[in-house]
Amino acid sequence: MDMKPKKGVLLVQLGTPDSIDVKDVKRYLNEFLMDPRVMDIPYLNRFLLIRGIITPRRAPETARVYSTIWDPETGSPLMYYSEEQQRLLQEELGDEYHVELAMRYQNPSIESALKKMEGMWLESIRVIPLFPQYASATSGSVIDKVMEIMRNWQYFPEVSFVSNFHDEPDMIDVFVENAHKHDLSHFDHFLFSYHGLPVRQLGKVDPSGELQCPEFGCDSCQKDSKAHCYLSHCYGTTRLLVEKLGLKEGDYTVCFQSRLGKTPWIQPYTSDVLERLAKEGKKKLLVFSPAFVADCIETIDEIEVEYADEFKAMGGEEVKLVESLNLNPKWIQLLKKLALGK
Repeated sequence: MDMKPKKGVLLVQLGTPDSIDVKDVKRYLNEFLMDPRVMDIPYLNRFLLIRGIITPRRAPETARVYSTIWDPETGSPLMYYSEEQQRLLQEELGDEYHVELAMRYQNPSIESALKKMEGMWLESIRVIPLFPQYASATSGSVIDKVMEIMRNWQYFPEVSFVSNFHDEPDMIDVFVENAHKHDLSHFDHFLFSYHGLPVRQLGKVDPSGELQCPEFGCDSCQKDSKAHCYLSHCYGTTRLLVEKLGLKEGDYTVCFQSRLGKTPWIQPYTSDVLERLAKEGKKKLLVFSPAFVADCIETIDEIEVEYADEFKAMGGEEVKLVESLNLNPKWIQLLKKLALGK
């Protein structure tokens, strides 16, 4: 007799276009950028800027980039790794659990995943946004969307959320293990490149609205981990990696990539750091991207192609990427731990 699952786990990634067709890429970008937690400006301004300027300009080039990393059978790398992570976690948890995968933007949608789970009469649902460091634009957006959809449910199981896992030892161990696939002595500098955010979003976590963060973040956030602060989580992850790798001050730099628009984003920008290092005579860089649990367009293309080309044009020689968590067994065990709430 088959056991019916009693507990649910919802894994949520950022998202990916349904195909490399420009129309699908445009649809993905529109949904992503129209999220008020991502582009936190008034609706009309956001609509005109995104629908009228950003998406029409970016969609064709983004589609071209996706075409360079797209697998004809499995689609985008992010989708492939996410589906495999779901499958492996389901195997680990067994029949008592039902594991669903959703994308915050596009498909499979959070709404469709929760619709499946609603009819299972589950005792509990554990939501795991797949972002190690908490930010309102990532984990916060996922949690917001889940609560919005579940608002209309008549029966509520016990629902819990994983806010962040930026300092989990198993995650640190996987990145260190992947780093040692390279000869560390071959590189003359190490970058810890995180996804960027507008500076104003750092201060928005303060309910009083009075917190004003500098463009490089508060000194205290670079030294101490704070539950609400994305920047402090990035530096917290970096400190653990640096300690485990045995790096010294001056061997590495923390930086932030993928900025959009003219407003200040968290600094230093990865592009600016590349320019500085090239001027200092650095030639070979090893780059960690610990904001991502699966290799995707932001790692495979933005770092290994775009930043590598920039650095070489400035006189550098090599930019290598440390593989993400992907399908490492320790990462799957960490997912299991997060799912069980341990």
